[in-house]
Amino acid sequence: MSTDPETRRRRLEPAARRAEILTAARRLFGAGTYASVSTSDIAKAAGVARPLINHYFGGKRELYLEVVRQMMIVPAPVIENLPDTSAEERLAISVQHWIEVVERNEQAWLTAIGSEAVGRDPEIERIMLEADEIAADRVLAAALMSEVTEGREELRAMIRSYGGMLRAASREWLIRGTLGRDELRVFLTDSILHLLRVTYPAVLATRSAGRKPPASSPSSV
Repeated sequence: MSTDPETRRRRLEPAARRAEILTAARRLFGAGTYASVSTSDIAKAAGVARPLINHYFGGKRELYLEVVRQMMIVPAPVIENLPDTSAEERLAISVQHWIEVVERNEQAWLTAIGSEAVGRDPEIERIMLEADEIAADRVLAAALMSEVTEGREELRAMIRSYGGMLRAASREWLIRGTLGRDELRVFLTDSILHLLRVTYPAVLATRSAGRKPPASSPSSV
C-alpha cells in the first residue's frame, strides 16, 4: 500500500480538505484581488484538483465569500473558552485574540474590509451585517452581559458601531502605521470597556430621564 505524500493528501477527510482550500484561498485573495486569483491558482496552492473547489464551495465566488465570512465572524469557541474571570480580563483576552488573528491574516483582512468588499456587493454587505450582529452577541457574552434586557437594542447598536471603529483602527495599525500593536490593544480594550461601563449607563439614564413626566409649572396669577 502506497504511503507517499500525494496519496496521504488525497486521503484527507472532507473537513480537512475544505480547510486546506480555504487556507490557500485566504492567502491568495489576501496577496492579490478577487479578479487576479483563479480557481486554478487556488487548486494548485491547496494541492487539489480544480473540480474539488466546485465540489466543496460551488465555485470561486462562493469560496471568496466564505473567506470573507471567516475573516469577519468571530468563532464561537473563542468566547466559549474564555476563562471564568472578570469581564475586563475576558474582554482584554478577546481583543488580544482578534489582533493575533488579524496579524496572521493581514492581507486577507485588509481585502475583506477594503473598498473592493464594502458597499459594492450586496452579498459582502450582508456578511458584514451578519458579522456585526454576531459580534454584538459575542461581546456581550465576553462581558458577562448576555442577559441584559434594559436598553439591549441600543447597547447592541453601540457595539455594532464599535465594530466599525475597530475596522478603522486596524487600518491605522496595518496601513498607516499610526498605531502600534500594543497601542491598538489598549485603545480597543479601553474603548469597549468605556462603552459598557460608562456610555451604556449614560444612555440608560437618558432614557429614564426622557420617561419622567414634565415638572408642572407654577400657575400664573
